[in-house]
Amino acid sequence: MRLSARNQLPARITAINGGQATANVEMDAGGVRLVASITVEAVRELDLEVGDMVTAVIKASDVIVAKED
Repeated sequence: MRLSARNQLPARITAINGGQATANVEMDAGGVRLVASITVEAVRELDLEVGDMVTAVIKASDVIVAKED
């Protein structure tokens, strides 16, 4: 699979917390914790399981930085 997105991080799934419609997929990307909220249907279709190696593809239109004074 080829993608135009440049923010692709290899990661290992550490937890999958599913609800009725949405699941939070927790990943470790080289010591950085990532959490993706995806549909439960997508978890099933991709056959995701804890321990699987995946690619986290990040597409964000904004990144906001704030600092307390």
